[in-house]
Amino acid sequence: MSTSADRPSILLVHGAWHGAWCFDGLRPLLDAAGRRTHTVDLPTASSATAGLVDDVRAVREALGRIDGPTAVVAHSYGGVPVTEALAEAPNAVHAVFLAAYPLEAGESLASFLGLPESGEAVGSVPPPEDARELFFGDAAEGAAERALARLTPQSARSFRERVTTAGWRSTRSSYIVCDDDLALAPAHQERLAARTDTVHHLPGSHSPFLSRPTELAALLDRIATTG
Repeated sequence: MSTSADRPSILLVHGAWHGAWCFDGLRPLLDAAGRRTHTVDLPTASSATAGLVDDVRAVREALGRIDGPTAVVAHSYGGVPVTEALAEAPNAVHAVFLAAYPLEAGESLASFLGLPESGEAVGSVPPPEDARELFFGDAAEGAAERALARLTPQSARSFRERVTTAGWRSTRSSYIVCDDDLALAPAHQERLAARTDTVHHLPGSHSPFLSRPTELAALLDRIATTG
């Protein structure tokens, strides 16, 4: 029988413009595999004034409510607050970056991508006009339309604020490259993946929790146990 030490819980952390709702189709599959799953709603997806520190606090508080070892799965922007939060999360035993950003100390999402950082970052950034293609290109039409309807503006600060600690350096980590991703180019993902301990690949778009939930659940279950 598996023990709690080799069957950690899973905390799912969403990306920009999304919410914990995006994992609704994935969680039952992980639950069926014997995983206790948890989610968190990041403040920057609902407040124009929230910033990275608020997201980091939300992740740490979510981890603090989970009893026992936990694998943290971060999607896209969610990798930024997870990078910072890991440093003070003793029950986080594995970080899984799903087409996400394990940043170095001093980096922001914008600086990694070489985007402009001058000027004051205020207000919110609306979802991209081509979000259907960027995020959900290979998802079923109904699932994609429901997801599009739930996207919300993202705090502009979240893209430009820099992490101070690369927590993945002291936590076991894995990366899942989405091979046909249009939102975060696979070439960028490969650069980021090189920072982690193990690298895995999934075919398809930026959001396999919608387009390939069964494959993703099986891979996450395996990674959370063995890496």
